[in-house]
Amino acid sequence: MLKFVFWLLAGVNLLVLAIGQGYLGSFRTETREPARLKNQLQANKLSLLTQEQATASAAPPAAEEAAKPAAAPAPPPSYACTEVGNFLLADGRRFEAQVAALDLGDRQSRRNVAGQDISSYMVYIPPQGSKEGADRKAGELKQLGVTNYFIMNESSPLRWGISLGVFKSETSAQSQLASLNKQGVHSARVAPRYSASKQFAYQFRDLDAATRARLEKIKTQFPEQELRSCK
Repeated sequence: MLKFVFWLLAGVNLLVLAIGQGYLGSFRTETREPARLKNQLQANKLSLLTQEQATASAAPPAAEEAAKPAAAPAPPPSYACTEVGNFLLADGRRFEAQVAALDLGDRQSRRNVAGQDISSYMVYIPPQGSKEGADRKAGELKQLGVTNYFIMNESSPLRWGISLGVFKSETSAQSQLASLNKQGVHSARVAPRYSASKQFAYQFRDLDAATRARLEKIKTQFPEQELRSCK
């Protein structure tokens, strides 16, 4: 029993000694600032900022924003093609006299407006793209026994097409087309022809906004006419 008490007291004394020397660590939490700073990792790499430095870090990069180039202004509007019409001869001459002050030169032109009344019907082969193409197609017609044709070489949408006859009625034109089909001509078409018009329109190209506004003001003197975009 005495031995047990002896060894118990010896063990308690060793435990107290170990705790006192710090061999088993510290059971107290250091809350004071020097001790907390001492326990920080890599404290030598930390630095304190002044108020000016902290404010500069949080502020937006105003200098960089100011250094960015300003966006280029949008180009002024331009009107590629403007058309006014459709004029009869007398009003057209008055309009021409008004727009002469705009001094547009070759940017101004006049075109005849297609009539609305059908005068006849034509049987034709569409344009072949060139004189050589038209001559080649004419040779094919000869081989098929077709001799009544005409190569259209005037300045028109049907230039280098081939006319196979003009007829007063659509019925007669369709009859001619059926006859040509029997001969082996399968590329022919029938199209109406319109009577010549007594009206015309004026076209103006590449106008700036100021000139377009002046043209619109002139047009107000001709309220029955239409101002429109064109190609």
